[in-house]
Amino acid sequence: MQAVGVIPARWGSTRFAGKVLAPINGKPMIEHVWQRARQSRLLKEVIIACDDQRVVKAAEKFGAKAILTAKDHACGTDRTAEAAANVTAEIIVNIQGDEPLIHHSVIDSLVTALSKDPDCLMATAIKLVRAKDELENPNVVKVVVDAQGNALYFSRSVIPYDRDKAGIGKIKYYKHLGIYAYRKSFLLEFRDLPKSRLEQAEQLEQLRALEAGVKIKTVLTDIETIGVDTPEDLARVARLLR
Repeated sequence: MQAVGVIPARWGSTRFAGKVLAPINGKPMIEHVWQRARQSRLLKEVIIACDDQRVVKAAEKFGAKAILTAKDHACGTDRTAEAAANVTAEIIVNIQGDEPLIHHSVIDSLVTALSKDPDCLMATAIKLVRAKDELENPNVVKVVVDAQGNALYFSRSVIPYDRDKAGIGKIKYYKHLGIYAYRKSFLLEFRDLPKSRLEQAEQLEQLRALEAGVKIKTVLTDIETIGVDTPEDLARVARLLR
């Protein structure tokens, strides 16, 4: 079952414009993401989907295949879908362009989840929350899952609610890592679904799939990633990579 990785790389980030080309230890951030994705054993190709010619030129300079997509996409999923439309593969993995610590094993685990289950249309990664400040941070998306590992709900709030104050040690809390694998056919359908009520409330696009009745398979990992949203995040990643 063929799989292709797509890295949506948006130049016009509202909080950190041009961050995909911000240098980390001598290389643009997008190059770190691309190199790590290329370590995957199950992706036949990795494509950068961008909205600016500067990113295309930078990608071509370090040897990556880059596709110029529309500038007005509302989210990375829409950009990924545009790039994937002309790709020959059954599985598309959406790899965030601001996750320079992404690990190839996480990518491969998502491809495997879809390959093993013909009914699975979408999969994503989750990790145990171990720190209280992370649990209470609305920028860290929490998720609850059923006995089969399918997502029940995603939220910026703390879920489940700890009524008896048992604490993190007694209750398992999971956070969502922003990487997805889709069957290509579903990704193109998902792109065309209208924004759902819960999606608009939480500003979490994966809720659109849940409200449409689509199961999202979760894969548990112990590997940490850091999304780069600010120059401070960039400096932290640079220290870790050194």
